Amino acid sequence: MPTVLRLLEFADRVRPPVTASAHCDVPCGVYDPAQARIEADSVQKIIEKYHASADEAFRTRCLIAKEERAELVKHHLWVLWTDYFKPEHLEAHPDLHDLFWKATKAAGQAKQTTDAANAEKLLGLIDEIAAIFWKTKGK
Repeated sequence: MPTVLRLLEFADRVRPPVTASAHCDVPCGVYDPAQARIEADSVQKIIEKYHASADEAFRTRCLIAKEERAELVKHHLWVLWTDYFKPEHLEAHPDLHDLFWKATKAAGQAKQTTDAANAEKLLGLIDEIAAIFWKTKGK
C-alpha cells in the first residue's frame, strides 16, 4: 500500500474525517465575468489590428490569436454558468440561460469571423451577464 494511503488511514483512526460542504467548487471570490470580458476585448482589438494590416503573416498570427482568445471567452463564460450561477439566480433572472447561450454562440462566431460588429455584440452580452452577476453578489 502506498505510504500516502497508509498515512490517510492512520489519520482517519486518530481523528475521524470532517465533511465539508460548499455551494461552489472554490471560494466564490474567484468568479468574475471580467475574465471573459478581458478575452473578448482582446478579440476585438485583434480584429482591429487584423484589418489595419496588409502583412499576410501578421494577419495569420492575428487569426490564430483571435481564435484562442475567443475559445477562452467561451471557457470563462461556461465556468460562470456551470460553477457560479445557481437555480435561484435563474429564477430571479429568467433570461440568464438565453443570455449565456447567445454569448457563447457569439464567442464561437468570433472564432469564425473577423467582423468587428460580432466582437462588439460579444462584449455587450458579457456586460449584460456581468450586470446580473454583480446583482447576485449584492453589488
